[in-house]
Amino acid sequence: MRSLARKSVLPLTFVVMLAAAVVGYATEESGVTGISSGNSGGRSSFGKSGEGSQDPQDQDPKATAPADDGNAYTPRRTEQNARVGAVFEKDDSGDHFCTASVVQSPARNMLITAAHCAFDSDAGSTVDDLVFAPDYRNGDEPTGLWKVKKVIVDDHWAKSQDEDYDVAFLVLDKKNGKQIQDVLGGNTLGIDRGFDNEVKITGYPTSRNTPISCQNRTTKFSDTQLRIQCTDFEGGTSGSPWLADYDPKSHTGTVIGVLGGHEGGGDEDDVSYAAYFDEDIAKLYKRAQDED
Repeated sequence: MRSLARKSVLPLTFVVMLAAAVVGYATEESGVTGISSGNSGGRSSFGKSGEGSQDPQDQDPKATAPADDGNAYTPRRTEQNARVGAVFEKDDSGDHFCTASVVQSPARNMLITAAHCAFDSDAGSTVDDLVFAPDYRNGDEPTGLWKVKKVIVDDHWAKSQDEDYDVAFLVLDKKNGKQIQDVLGGNTLGIDRGFDNEVKITGYPTSRNTPISCQNRTTKFSDTQLRIQCTDFEGGTSGSPWLADYDPKSHTGTVIGVLGGHEGGGDEDDVSYAAYFDEDIAKLYKRAQDED
């Protein structure tokens, strides 16, 4: 189960070459072994949304090369990784329970995550108190907390939690007069990219106060779902972007999925899923822009 979900929360390539220079981030990754995983009480969970009352594990790994394909590691702070962050309720005093990332939009203020991270199925409405901490590490928030002002999910998810629509777009308020894409840049959205892609996934397990990353190739689970083998993607990693084709010159990659979909992202830590981004997701993306 991958998202530490709130109580009772169920779980075209648009290419806009927007470069953003983010100073002070390293260009390499650091590997780590012995990444912890575990279950906890507290919140109820759906899929791979996080669960509360977990004590983060002590982490001070030595920097090495990234792990082999399919194995998780602790990524260094880089421009690319800075666009991924932890999702909290209200503020950062509680547990982070999901993951989100910056995706390009005309208003420069949009995130993408899993729908089950941002929709209360019992209330039948979106969650209105989410905040986003990009590049969160051990309580340090380089650009602070960003408040979500609007959540957009597909009607298929809102009405029946259809796993093929487990995608949400989050619109953020400005911070210090700037939009988040002005500060961090953003990745493009990839539609109909096929089922075989080399991707990097970065997410925030609730049991850790640092992110994990993994690289591997996606496979086809069904006509509407992607599958990947990556170790240790446990509760809290729902919404993690599946990033392909990162170009350091243009400072962009392409998000072709977010961890979620089948079984809310999967019921095993080492196997994850994502809803396939088709024309319905393209329409949802356009709707999120129009409603902003």
